[in-house]
Amino acid sequence: MQYMCLIYSQEGKGPQPGTEEFGGYMQAYMTFTKTMKDAGKLVAGDALNPVATATTVSVRDGKTEIVDGPFAETKEQLGGYYLLECDDLDDALKCAAMIPTAEHGRIEVRPVMIFD
Repeated sequence: MQYMCLIYSQEGKGPQPGTEEFGGYMQAYMTFTKTMKDAGKLVAGDALNPVATATTVSVRDGKTEIVDGPFAETKEQLGGYYLLECDDLDDALKCAAMIPTAEHGRIEVRPVMIFD
């Protein structure tokens, strides 16, 4: 079964580019990605650009509204995702706990509906 692991954190929290800690943090992501690939669990995964680059689109009564910024004003923003093929929810949760951002942010795990 596929599970989407949505990676949330507050921008500016955790290791930042240009700091000594950032290299190890990124290496931890590369290690996690390789571990998931080697286990045959990785379906897809990418980081997102900063929330300042977001644009939100909605259509109400036939009128398209475009707003700069994310859908919700929150402290924690969606920064990336992994799509994993796991045996079950317990397996997906174990994998999600290995995502480096789990140490300072949150990982939302949701089963994916596959329409055949």
